[in-house]
Amino acid sequence: MYSIIIKNGTIIDGTGKKRFNADIGIDGDKITAIGDLSKVAAADRKTEVDAKGLYVVPGFIDINNHSDNYFSLFTMPRLESLIKQGITTIIGGNCGSSLAPLVAEEDIISIQKWIDINQINIDWLSVENFYNVLKKRNLGVNFATLVGHENIRRSLLKDDVRQVMQSEMEQMEKILDKALSDGALGLSTGLVYSHAKLAATDEIIRLAKIVKKHNGVYSSHIRGEADGLLESVEEAIRIGRESGVSVQISHIKAVGEKNWPHLEKALEKIAAAVDSGLDINFDIYPYTTTGSVLYVLLPEWVTLGGRKKMVSRLQDPDIRNKVIKEMQEQSSYDYKRISISMCPRNKYLIGKKISQIADNQGICVEEAVIDTLLASEGQAICFLDSLSEDNIKKGLVHWLSIVGSNAAGYDLSHKKTGDLIHPRCFGAFAKILGVYVREQKVLNWETAINKMTAMPADKLKLKKRGSLAVGNFADITVFDPNTISDKATFENPYQYAEGMHYVFINGKAVLSKGKHTGTLAGKVLKR
Repeated sequence: MYSIIIKNGTIIDGTGKKRFNADIGIDGDKITAIGDLSKVAAADRKTEVDAKGLYVVPGFIDINNHSDNYFSLFTMPRLESLIKQGITTIIGGNCGSSLAPLVAEEDIISIQKWIDINQINIDWLSVENFYNVLKKRNLGVNFATLVGHENIRRSLLKDDVRQVMQSEMEQMEKILDKALSDGALGLSTGLVYSHAKLAATDEIIRLAKIVKKHNGVYSSHIRGEADGLLESVEEAIRIGRESGVSVQISHIKAVGEKNWPHLEKALEKIAAAVDSGLDINFDIYPYTTTGSVLYVLLPEWVTLGGRKKMVSRLQDPDIRNKVIKEMQEQSSYDYKRISISMCPRNKYLIGKKISQIADNQGICVEEAVIDTLLASEGQAICFLDSLSEDNIKKGLVHWLSIVGSNAAGYDLSHKKTGDLIHPRCFGAFAKILGVYVREQKVLNWETAINKMTAMPADKLKLKKRGSLAVGNFADITVFDPNTISDKATFENPYQYAEGMHYVFINGKAVLSKGKHTGTLAGKVLKR
């Protein structure tokens, strides 16, 4: 007798092995049998699932998720846009910003570039406190976190723009050591963002050595994804070599057409590093349009010291003119392909292209960028259509790539905010399966599922997750390979993926016959 039996399905176990036909028996939160269970009944006939014609695979693990930094982990705990893609586990604390530890008031400011931090009551400080708070809540998916480098740095330097002193470096190491002892999976950096740009490579190496001591992972939104891509990849490799830490490069990309040829060279550098003994991978999402803070379009020096200093500089007429001149001389962005997706203090601009804003106001595109930043107090988010479709395919087929959304989870109620979220929030994993596996055959089913399950689980050392095996936790996704597809678009991102029939998290049915059951079965996962 089993609490749940999934019968007649085609199993892809996540390891990359060829699919096979079998039944799965679940008892409690674990898989207890895989094989022929045709003569066995579930404790309740209602808990028998007929998966004939469907693929039964491990629940997807999103190695690069931002449901924590966008607070939807709290405000929309079902995270239905993720569940309907088959995602059962998400990793937060990415790109340098995490919700813990919070050593000083300034720490939480590191996520203010994404969201209004007044949406929830923050009643924790350490990673241990944070995890205890989450355990008291009902989580829609399994959740684990990295430690944000910006959190630690801001707690000591506040808004100072400088290198850390020796005493501060030692304090940073102690803070990180404690957070990792509390169960965080590793360290993340967002070296492209204003407060982390001046962090020296040696600073990161010292922190990475602490991560190595705890057998964690170092995840990096690298310094440059346009002109500086190759140098930034080399920096990540150097950090891995000198610290011995396992490295994960977040959402690898080459931004801007003139930089597209650099991606293949970057992948060659990563593969060569692995051949020389380094443990390094990268994740990738299936869209040619990125989502980022608008201030990435500015010259780097304008953003140093954080959002408030940037806004103050842009209000100075002389600095404003200097910024416009530099942008006109140095920028390679096509402003007809950049649009505003979020602008907290001026919703009218949402959906407008930079070129359109400029034309409407009778100003140049560079002025339109500056005025939009001033109108939003530096918090505007934009879409940049600047990546290569061929590069996406090259990244997906690479033996070191892992699928990640770089997105947050939502439900349809978020539409009323007027924000245009990136369609990857509703469709990234489904698009991989529908477009790049079924339609274009860029990947086969077994390889794609491996990149969504066992590979991220192994990278993050998540025990008993990421593959279908007796004794593993029953995180299971059941979908129709003929209909799995994404529906979300940039014009209308609030559309759930289709083709997902069942999702089980820790042995509980969260999605049944395509509908959310209302069950919140996620757990807090520790390193």
